[in-house]
Amino acid sequence: MEKSPEEVHPVKVFGWAATDTSGTLSPFKFSRRATGDKDVKLKILYCGICHSDLHQLKNEWGFSKYPMVPGHEIVGEVTEVGSKVEKFKLGDKAGVGCLVGSCRSCENCSNNIENYCSKGIATYSAMYHDGTPTYGGYSDIIVVDEHFVVRVPENMPLAAAAPLLCAGITTYSPLRYFGLDKPGLHVGVVGLGGLGHVGVKFAKALGVKVTVISTSQSKQKEAIERLGADSFLISSDPDQLQAAMGTMDGILDTVAATHPVLPLIGLLKTNGKLIMLGGVAKPLDLPVFPLLMGRKLVAGSGIGGMKETQEMIDFAAKHNITADIEVIPMDYVNTAMERLAKADVKYRFVIDVAKTLKPNE
Repeated sequence: MEKSPEEVHPVKVFGWAATDTSGTLSPFKFSRRATGDKDVKLKILYCGICHSDLHQLKNEWGFSKYPMVPGHEIVGEVTEVGSKVEKFKLGDKAGVGCLVGSCRSCENCSNNIENYCSKGIATYSAMYHDGTPTYGGYSDIIVVDEHFVVRVPENMPLAAAAPLLCAGITTYSPLRYFGLDKPGLHVGVVGLGGLGHVGVKFAKALGVKVTVISTSQSKQKEAIERLGADSFLISSDPDQLQAAMGTMDGILDTVAATHPVLPLIGLLKTNGKLIMLGGVAKPLDLPVFPLLMGRKLVAGSGIGGMKETQEMIDFAAKHNITADIEVIPMDYVNTAMERLAKADVKYRFVIDVAKTLKPNE
């Protein structure tokens, strides 16, 4: 006889979930699997709110599964480890990002880029190996194979470290892979939101010159004085664009809404690279001739593998890089989503799960 989900997954868990494309979250009881030989069980302390949570809640990318417990910027404390776990012990501080599984045998997995595995399993709104749905970090407990758990260095403030597990690796990985990590290079960062603000911090720590590219003049002081950018460019100002033509080795484009890319291509030097990081739902207009005339590259990049994610968070700890956050209680989450849709946050909401998620809600 087939076992019920409660028998397969005996760990009672409480979180907040959306049940349809309205994206409204409400209290939700569910269950997770018992801790397996290679699993780590975490008491979730904090979970960041990523812009992709908003896209997924409203099914803007077309592959959402409901009920959905979002959250893939998870930091917690290890409360149980399986008998074959080697990297973690009880009481360790640990994190879970966008991935909880992959095939572990394909070329990508063998090359430590599990994030590009065709059978990769997202932390929420996906199906696990056992055919059950994955649920994310807007909840009190999570059980994850240790391969997909990262150690959080002791000196890191946990709440501000949480967004690095998505926003941090999403910007760190392309800087490394595309060679935009050499002192003296000039890198543009488009959009000063959750991704952009940590992208500026990583780029500066790697020794490159950074220009923030934004439509909002009001962010100039913040970009230069607080985040350490070298210069600021208003993307809607033709004179500023003209003056900066052909000056950048690479650009990280973090914008998740439809926007023109032709002006950005113009900012690149010969052999320059425009790296798309935002999950823009609709196709962008991409003119080819400006690419041909400068052997320019338009590429994409999505998070990073587990080895690189650990490298990223260790690098962040060494250079005192954290996200700029607004910590919120769990029951504020729907208001936070409304504000996020209007870009009304500097620069990442983080839910204080441990102190504010109440199972009797």
